[in-house]
Amino acid sequence: MPSVSRAVCMQRPSTSGGRRNGEAARSAAAPRARQAKPKVIRSGSGSARGQHCSPVRAVAAPIPATKKRVFHFGKGKSEGNKAMKDLLGGKGANLAEMASIGLSVPPGFTVSTEACGQYQAAGRALPPGLWEETLEGLRWVEEYMGATLGDPARPLLLSVRSGAAVSMPGMMDTVLNLGLNDEVAAGLAAKSGDRFAYDSYRRFLDMFGNVVMDIPHALFEEKLEAMKSAKGVHNDTDLTASDLRELVGQYKNVYVEAKGEQFPSDPKKQLQLAVLAVFNSWDSPRANKYRSINQITGLRGTAVNVQCMVFGNMGNTSGTGVLFTRNPSTGQKKLYGEFLVNAQGEDVVAGIRTPEDLDAMRDHMPEAYVELVENCEILEGHYKDMMDIEFTVQENRLWMLQCRAGKRTGKGAVKIAVGMVNEALVNRNTAIKMVEPAHLDQLLHPQFANPGAASYKSKVITTGLPASPGAAVGQIVFTAEDAEAWHAQGKSAILVRTETSPEDVGGMHAAAGILTARGGMTSHAAVVARGWGKCCVSGCSSIRVNETEKVVTIEDKVLYEGDWLSLNGSTGEVIFGKQPLSPPALSPDLETFMSWVDEVRQLKVMANADTPGDALAARKNGAEGIGLCRTEHMFFASDERIKTVRQMIMAPTVELRQKALDRLLPYQRSDFEGIFRAMDGLPVTIRLLDPPLHEFLPEGHVEDIVRELCSETGATEDDVLARMEKLSEVNPMLGFRGCRLGISYPELTEMQARAIFEAAIAMTNQGIQVFPEIMVPLVGTSQELGHQVALIRQIANKVFTSMGKTIGYKVGTMIEIPRAALVADEIAEQAEFFSFGTNDLTQMTFGYSRDDVGKFLPIYLAQGILQHDPFEVLDQRGVGELVKIATERGRKARPNLKVGICGEHGGEPSSVAFFAKAGLDYVSCSPFRVPIARLAAAQVLV
Repeated sequence: MPSVSRAVCMQRPSTSGGRRNGEAARSAAAPRARQAKPKVIRSGSGSARGQHCSPVRAVAAPIPATKKRVFHFGKGKSEGNKAMKDLLGGKGANLAEMASIGLSVPPGFTVSTEACGQYQAAGRALPPGLWEETLEGLRWVEEYMGATLGDPARPLLLSVRSGAAVSMPGMMDTVLNLGLNDEVAAGLAAKSGDRFAYDSYRRFLDMFGNVVMDIPHALFEEKLEAMKSAKGVHNDTDLTASDLRELVGQYKNVYVEAKGEQFPSDPKKQLQLAVLAVFNSWDSPRANKYRSINQITGLRGTAVNVQCMVFGNMGNTSGTGVLFTRNPSTGQKKLYGEFLVNAQGEDVVAGIRTPEDLDAMRDHMPEAYVELVENCEILEGHYKDMMDIEFTVQENRLWMLQCRAGKRTGKGAVKIAVGMVNEALVNRNTAIKMVEPAHLDQLLHPQFANPGAASYKSKVITTGLPASPGAAVGQIVFTAEDAEAWHAQGKSAILVRTETSPEDVGGMHAAAGILTARGGMTSHAAVVARGWGKCCVSGCSSIRVNETEKVVTIEDKVLYEGDWLSLNGSTGEVIFGKQPLSPPALSPDLETFMSWVDEVRQLKVMANADTPGDALAARKNGAEGIGLCRTEHMFFASDERIKTVRQMIMAPTVELRQKALDRLLPYQRSDFEGIFRAMDGLPVTIRLLDPPLHEFLPEGHVEDIVRELCSETGATEDDVLARMEKLSEVNPMLGFRGCRLGISYPELTEMQARAIFEAAIAMTNQGIQVFPEIMVPLVGTSQELGHQVALIRQIANKVFTSMGKTIGYKVGTMIEIPRAALVADEIAEQAEFFSFGTNDLTQMTFGYSRDDVGKFLPIYLAQGILQHDPFEVLDQRGVGELVKIATERGRKARPNLKVGICGEHGGEPSSVAFFAKAGLDYVSCSPFRVPIARLAAAQVLV
């Protein structure tokens, strides 16, 4: 092969590119660019241990977006920098930054995200003047490179790549080797060799056809596979130049067959079409879906990065690779990546050939490897983060194609953050920002050992909603009773239900994981499972459950009781068979990291816990008390308890109801004693009975329910039917529940208050420090709260007198009705604390039934009517405003009012940040989300 002159950019080696995009500098056949002494401006400060050089500063300042839409980079300087991600996209901003700090970035230009927004706003029409500005950018590159797009004698080839402000890997489009046609390919072959030229040409025809012309990639792949089969070879690299030339002809025929038109041979037309394709990819279904899933909003569009090509497919002195500056899985400080000799970037991604470990590059190309290692140290020192880097080596010359902050696992994130503090590369506040709440979520739940392996991927049979993170492996059961029975036998069970109800909580607690056909992210199964840190996949509409026959149909598979199933609650995947698990990794690094978090945050983090076991788990995870103990959950703890509750509900007289309550008293007292013991020295907020009474009745056909209730209570069928009729409600969520129960049946509040105070004194007598706080639910008027407060204080005095001891306690209320928020000043005269029940407050503020919202919420989210599910992410504009109003008015009436939140939002990071800014004293969330809330509360302040 003839010698090929290399592109020489006026800076140290570097570049940028997309993983699929691999290569991006000047054409291999272009003559040597005019030489100028590289100018690298380095800052004189900020040196850090472990760096070969001090961090460096970008050369140019941002240019106003409204006036300039095309930005150059190259020649050792740039018109942009890393702070301009909103305008240049992450890729373009980092290309500009790397060029400015002296790394070998193939020269090019970026068309701004603002231009994409203008294109979309104009109905997918190029804004006036933009094409002329793009051509001016092209002329700048051509002049610098001494090569011309479309000139066979001095060919310039380009890459055209997307790049939004937020990384969206694989969601948008890329075209490589742009500028080739028959004449240019022949000129390139004359200078660089036939095989290289026609290998590049066939790659371009494939990618351009698929990305720009919407021709299925499979049509090109069929031709390639047929050619390899006919020639008796396995790899693309085994095809000869003649084979590739023939393949080019076949690829061009694909255009005619698929589109009824010839491949566009004008290079400038190719460039225009490619730019439009990248703009269009911003609004593609996959990009929209990705943004929806990842809650990415408010972006202008994607930038377009146009760069000179560099080539890793020029023989054994060329190659391409991807690396992380530290191990993204473990956080180990060692380069982690893959390298492929004689290849372009898409070869690595597509898995066409098996890459080698990065260490192999040291043997193949030692000089380029040494330079790569130095560049990694420069970039880590400059960006103060673990970096994801893509690069190409062209005839032993290193080009850097892309850098960005690398994605990492929870374990890796914590290790990297702590390591960089220990290396004096970042301070603790910066380290706190480097770990995402989702990273901690991973660490606190079991995970599958290798979800990327073929043995995992091939067994995925369907996907539902990732309702509660973690991983679970077990044998299928179809009833809560069976789940409990199997658990008692030491078996791991997966509870498969059409949907769950409060009646199922025993089986749900016993099961390793839960799979439901119906229900969303805030369904009963999802909420309860998250509270327990239990893996749950809900809303899996492709499954059909037949509980009677004990069979479930999933897609085309029929599974029976006892069959093994694995659930991935972090992705929603349902996997056939047993997958290996790895336990949560609670490392010393995590303890160190969380100690830094707690030094910074001001917002207290408490937990929702209903049993002593939950309370201990909460304390272990750093909870500073219990912000919500739901007494109704205790009633389902055993058959004896639920039967007694039903006797109380069905009692026709106060006397009979009191008898049933007397039998419930010791159960409640015992539970409270266990929780007080577990939370020794910390406050415990206990909510009085809240749900409608009918939720405690059996489910099923009326005849069966009546028969069961008659058996349990001794009542006649007529009495049971009459009582059921009385309890029946059209809208239970707005009906006979909360404080309305305690006002109508004061003996119910009296029993619960007595159990709390007797348990508190009993524990105090054992040396346990107890701080009980009694919370009255669903208050809408100060008179409602006043009634219950008087009753509670009356019972307290009776217990204190009879037991000869007095303890401190508080009485407060849940703010979950909009009216309560608006009259919070009146309510605060009676309440010593407020706890916002944001689940119900959201329901009543929006007028959405949480149980029915799944029917229309997906449409609202898809159409942008809502940006987030308001039951997952707090509606700050509406519900959040009520929180702020109630807090302000409540504290005006009672300056020392303690204010917190105990809804699902208490563990959601952006909601926690809002509560911290709103001046709340605490958030309360499930025990397993306590570390996440602690981190979110700290990140607000750094």
